[in-house]
Amino acid sequence: MTSKKDNGIELQILKTVATLITTAFALVAGLAWNSAIQAIIKEFFKSNSEITGLVVYALIVTIIAVLVTVFIGRALGKIGIELDDD
Repeated sequence: MTSKKDNGIELQILKTVATLITTAFALVAGLAWNSAIQAIIKEFFKSNSEITGLVVYALIVTIIAVLVTVFIGRALGKIGIELDDD
């Protein structure tokens, strides 16, 4: 016989495992996109200047990060969840 306290702990463990698995897949996807973007930049900037490619890469990743953050913030706002401004 399990108590409500035990069920609460089991539920918390399941939530934590689900979060860890989701985060792991997000990391793998991020690494895949990292490699893809780097390969595209190397294809377009075949010059001897590696610095130019790195700057372009940093700009692209920054723009994507800002756009995704704004998109997620707006989507959460539509369902009544606000992100902390801290």
